[in-house]
Amino acid sequence: MKTENIENIELEELSLNDYDDLVSAMQASYKSMSQNVWKKEQIAKLIEIFPEGQVALKINEDIAAVALAIIVPGKKVDQHHTYDSITGKETFSTHDPNGNVLYGIDIFVHPNYRGMKLGRRLYEYRRELCERLNLRGIAFGGRMPNYHKYAKNLTPKEYINKVRNKEIADPVLNFQISNDFRPTRILRNYLPDDKLSDKNAILMEWDNIYYEEKEETITKTTKTVVRLGLIQWQMRPYKSFDDVMEQAEYFVDTLSGYRSDFALFPEYFNAPLMADYNHLSEAGAIRELAEYTHGFRDRFSELAVQYNINIITGSMPEIVDDQLYNMGYLCRRDGSIERYEKIHITPDETKAWGLQGGSQIKAFDTDCGKIGILICYDVEFPELPRLLADQGMDILFVPFLTDTKNGYSRVRYCAQARAIENECYVAIAGSVGNLPKVHNMDIQYSQSMVFTPCDFAFPADGIKGASTPNTEMILIEDVDLDLLLELHEQGSVKNLKDRRTDLYSLKRKK
Repeated sequence: MKTENIENIELEELSLNDYDDLVSAMQASYKSMSQNVWKKEQIAKLIEIFPEGQVALKINEDIAAVALAIIVPGKKVDQHHTYDSITGKETFSTHDPNGNVLYGIDIFVHPNYRGMKLGRRLYEYRRELCERLNLRGIAFGGRMPNYHKYAKNLTPKEYINKVRNKEIADPVLNFQISNDFRPTRILRNYLPDDKLSDKNAILMEWDNIYYEEKEETITKTTKTVVRLGLIQWQMRPYKSFDDVMEQAEYFVDTLSGYRSDFALFPEYFNAPLMADYNHLSEAGAIRELAEYTHGFRDRFSELAVQYNINIITGSMPEIVDDQLYNMGYLCRRDGSIERYEKIHITPDETKAWGLQGGSQIKAFDTDCGKIGILICYDVEFPELPRLLADQGMDILFVPFLTDTKNGYSRVRYCAQARAIENECYVAIAGSVGNLPKVHNMDIQYSQSMVFTPCDFAFPADGIKGASTPNTEMILIEDVDLDLLLELHEQGSVKNLKDRRTDLYSLKRKK
């Protein structure tokens, strides 16, 4: 189009009234993929969730160029992804208003209006939008429409280098580089229908130098593969607090050497210290054991920082306002500490020790996602894990103590059910062996395990790993938090999303 025929150029947010013109412009722009046009409901969805990200340049009121975008978390961009995965298979379920990267999902210029620097105008608008919204930057998968001519002789990396060195002309890549976008990575199989690019794309990025990082909770992390360390603790006589901590530090040191992110101890792991008080009643002995609890807490907190590992201290008795509770501590590797409580007390704990149930139901932020901690019997009550799942729990840790296999089976199978119904990982760790001269702690049975949801991305039986039953050892397993995100959105079944909240609900009373 000749410039003298231009009466006006306007940049506007798209509306559904523009849909027919948009389709015509897109078909003219993508002749090799002219059948793959945006559906009207897709454009409507984009306008609904992020109107300022969907814009058109109009010349004499006709659409000349279009740019479409969503916002995603930076960690999704930093990982390998495809067009389908970053757009939720074009459902845009991946759009996150709290994300920090503007992700371009389409940009095109009608052939009749090329050579007028309209693409540059759209990129400038995106940069201004990125700065206005305080986003980290812009990213998109850039096509390589000339790569098919060289695919037999050049790898994508070699092709990019030759384009950079002006040995090969690629109009799309050259244009993006000239607009201050930098190629950062090859995205293989990015667009399976893009034969000209041999299905590949280049991740192009632009950094917003004015970006000011928001104050975030410690759950905002790039770590998605988390290493769990479960300690299957051998009950044996210990002479002192220092003896117990020497053994505990050995396990922490070992797990740290394997770069574990968490160390999980069992329920009542320090029970052997009650041997010195075996002449007292059972209730009296455990109250004496409670005197050690703050010392264990402080020492574990030191170890968490020293060995760079988050420690879940199993459980210990603690006296609060003369009431005896079964509780434990999350000792983060940044030095912070959180307290958790056993909510449901078993009949034996009530009868022998006079324990009281706690009331705190809380998911905890960590540098490896959000976690929940439930002590033994609590995992047999599905309401508690569901409340934690509603708080965003990724991993549920269950320190337990069971004396017989039937007691263990209750914990084990309930824990596995919790992983399925709450779409999370569940790690359970218990004690093994015999403990003479301590009332109410004679025998132990345990097989520590890590459970997963049951879907194609996970083990078919929902078991990520299992220890040898009744043997002192550690179990180390990696879990991928990104798989949980995919499960929530694209799972074979969606336990959390498919709840009939029109028929029932779950809420805590206090």
